[in-house]
Formats: sequence, C-alpha cells, structure tokens
Amino acid sequence: MKKREVLEFAEHFYDEDQVLELEHAIDYATSYHKGQKRKSGEAYITHPLSVAHNLIDWGMDIDTVLAGVLHDTVEDTDATLDEIENLFGRDVAFLVDGVTKVSQARAGMRDLSSYLPQTKDNLSKLLIAVGQDVRVIIIKLADRLHNMSTLQHMPPDKQQKIARETLEVFAPMADRLGMGRVRMQMEELAFSYLDPKEFKHLQADMRKRLGRSTRKLGIVRTEIEHELDKHGFEFEINGRVKSIYSLYKKLKKVDGNIDDIYDLMALRIIVDSKEDCYRVLGILHGMYQPMIARIKDYIAVPKPNGYQSLHTTVITPTKQIVELQIRTHNMHDYAERGLAASFHYHEQKTTKSYTKSKRGNGGLPAELQWINQMQEVAARLRDGEDISQDQLAIDLFGNRIFVYSPKGDIYNLPEGAFPLDFAYLVHSDIGKHTYSFKVNGNIHAFDKPLSNGDVVEVVTRKLPQAKKAWLEMVMTSHAKSKLRMQLKQLGLIEGISHAAAIIRDKASRRVGTNRKSDR
Repeated sequence: MKKREVLEFAEHFYDEDQVLELEHAIDYATSYHKGQKRKSGEAYITHPLSVAHNLIDWGMDIDTVLAGVLHDTVEDTDATLDEIENLFGRDVAFLVDGVTKVSQARAGMRDLSSYLPQTKDNLSKLLIAVGQDVRVIIIKLADRLHNMSTLQHMPPDKQQKIARETLEVFAPMADRLGMGRVRMQMEELAFSYLDPKEFKHLQADMRKRLGRSTRKLGIVRTEIEHELDKHGFEFEINGRVKSIYSLYKKLKKVDGNIDDIYDLMALRIIVDSKEDCYRVLGILHGMYQPMIARIKDYIAVPKPNGYQSLHTTVITPTKQIVELQIRTHNMHDYAERGLAASFHYHEQKTTKSYTKSKRGNGGLPAELQWINQMQEVAARLRDGEDISQDQLAIDLFGNRIFVYSPKGDIYNLPEGAFPLDFAYLVHSDIGKHTYSFKVNGNIHAFDKPLSNGDVVEVVTRKLPQAKKAWLEMVMTSHAKSKLRMQLKQLGLIEGISHAAAIIRDKASRRVGTNRKSDR
C-alpha cells in the first residue's frame, strides 16, 4: 500500500481539507516509522497505510482514519500523545491512546492461548479503551485484518497464536459489531493457518459442488428476475457463496454430511423498502414450495448483532433446494459493514447525540448495549472487585441474545442467561423484588435459560424477595454483583471483613509489583 493509493481512495469520501489532513498524518507517521521494517521486508509505513485504507473502505469518519494512520506511533516510536493532540486534535489523540491501551492490555497476557489479560490493571485498560469509544476496536479490527493478510511472513508458532486469537476474539468481536464481511475474512484467513489440510479439502469440495450448482441456480435467478420485473419492483439480485469456515462449523452439526447443507449458495435479493421485502417473500412462495421450518424473519426479530434479512429455503419444480435472502439496501450495507455503516460519525459530528454516544455510549441500540456493560465491568475491576476469567469470557466474548420487555424494549444478554439476569439488567430493584416470571405469556422457571426473541414479564412483590439460592440462577457479572450486595444488606450472606479486604488488596498489589519486575 502506498501513500498515493490511500489519498486517491480517500478523495472519493472526504472533502479537500480532510484529505490534506490525512496527507499530513501520513507524512508524520512516515517520518516517525522511518527505518522500521515489517517481517516481509517492506517499510513499516505500509501497515498503517493499509489500516487506513480498510477504515476508509468501511466508511469511517476522518478522525478514525487519521488514528488508523497514527495508531502505532506512540507505542513503537518517540511520538507523543501531546504532539498528536496539538497537530491532529483531541479526538484523534483519544483514539490513538485507546488503541495503545488495548495493545498494552494484550501485552499483559501470561497464557498465549488466552486473550484475556491476567492483571486487573491490564484488563481495565482493555475494557475502558473499548468501552469509551467503540471506534477503538474498529481500528484494532482494521489492524488485525491487515496483519492476518501478511501472516505468511511470521514464524509458524506466531502464525498459530495470532490465527487462534483472531478466530476466538477478533472475528467474534467483528460479528458483535455486525461487521459480517470482516468477520468472514478473518475466519477464512485464520482457519487456513489453523487447519490447512481441512481448509484445502473443504475448498476443493466446495468448488466441485458449486460448479454443478451454478448453472441450475442461474435458471432460478432468471425466473425470479422475470417475475419481479413483472410486478414492477426495483431490485438487485446476486449470489452468495458460503464461506469455508462457516461450512466447517455447519458440517459439525450435520455429522459431516454436506448433502444436508442447503445454503452452499444462496440468492440475495435487495429491494428499496421493508414492505417490499415481505411482498417479494410472498411472490417467491407463490413460485416455489417453501420449506416452512427454514423461514427466518430477522427483520421483525433481528439477530443480536443487529443483522436484518428475510431468509427462506424453497424447493423448485426440478426438486432443487435453494436458499433466498431478502433485504433492503440499508440492511445489506449493515450486514456487510455493521457498526461502521450505521454510525455516520462524519455526518453527526456536531450533534448532541454523537457526543453523548461517543464518550458515554448513551442511547446505544440494543445490539451495542454490551459496550455499556464493558464500562461497568471496568469500573468494578478498578474498585477491586474479583471477577473470574470464566465470568469475563461470558460477559465480553460469549454469544448474545435479544429479549424483550412486554412494552417492546430490547435487552441484550449473553446466551444462556436466566430470567433473573434480565430482571437485574432492567433495574436492580426489580431484581430484588422479583416474585415470578412469565415468558411469552407462560409461567417460566427461575432456573430455565432464556432464548433469543423471548418476551419476559417480571412479576414483583412489595417486600424484597431476594434469596441466597438465587446466586445459582444468575450468570452475568452485573446480576451477581447486584444480588450479592442486596443479600449482604438483607443479612443473608456475610460481607468480607475490613481486615480481609486490606489483606487481599495488599496481596494483589504485591503480585502486580512482581509481574512488573518480571518484564
């Protein structure tokens, strides 16, 4: 990647002053990275230039792109945050600082197979950096995506470590942000290093099957185009090929029988409005026999990462099974680019909502409520609370579900969460006074996990109902923390004595000091 390529690409998206500012940032980074080389032997500046190119492609605001160019200067050169702030502004310095803190947090790992840093200080840095401004993690994703594309230049042990971390942490984080294209690119690259033999085998198998299916699918596409034209729709239609890693995961669910996977190829129909999506669905079901169990309405009930689309699988008169996806242009843009497509920073920069969401993440959509939860966990860690590694993995990196209140408010919880987790997420007082639950109109047990799309009603009583047994019926650190506090207030469990707290604090400081001396 060269300076001129990035600037020419940027000219399509930013005004003249912004492009000049980008050129200034590139010159600044180039001067500080002078003499540094990548493992490939290329000048180091090719990396931040590639990161910036990714961010431009994802539609990010100019401040994020500038921070992408500068993201390694403070960590790897003599550049300072003060100097960056003076030259490029507070927001850019804030983002560069956040990316640096994430890198420092990762440097605190003891076990290279685990992404989670082992010290509270490092973990706090990670959580705070991501929680304060989600653009920090988007820059890290751009950084990781380019590093994965040049992984062949690293030694085999580093390839394995970086690929596994990408598959277990960065790809799920991209998915959490709705960035489907980035998730898929990361998964494909990581899988090709972690299991190259299986990757090549599935790749070859996929090519054979696609060769046989492409012509048949072309006939179905022509039929659909003719029918939608006849009804006067404005639409685009294109094919989607299942990724190798998605195929690998799906095969595990069907005992390795690829004939049981119907969506190796799918047709994607993009229309102008949500209403058109449902009209097209009706037309398709009039043309072909739908497989009722495989109709998915992700428009009415989006996936927890915000993804929206209608999915249906149909059987043609020639007995061909075809998956069809129907969505609007906005839905398609979000499915490809996620948060980068939905948060138009460059358009909202002067609005109150932008400032509020940027610093406090207030008013975030339901699929991004986990960012608020990350901030809360960081605050509790700073206050000395013990949170286990397993608990953090659930809170930060586990799969998510959406559940709804009877009024239609959406709440984002980790997969496997219990009704009490929902109650405490709504409000700690509601949790404390919970008497029973109704889920989808039916009585629901306290120890039965919730499912994506459930409507949860909390029945309360005036007097506190909290019991010690409830500690076994919550899984989120938020609910556990609130419940323990209430149980102590009610005298149902003992609080940690002041002396014990002092001893624990001294021990944690001593461990932190020892770790610093080991570095």
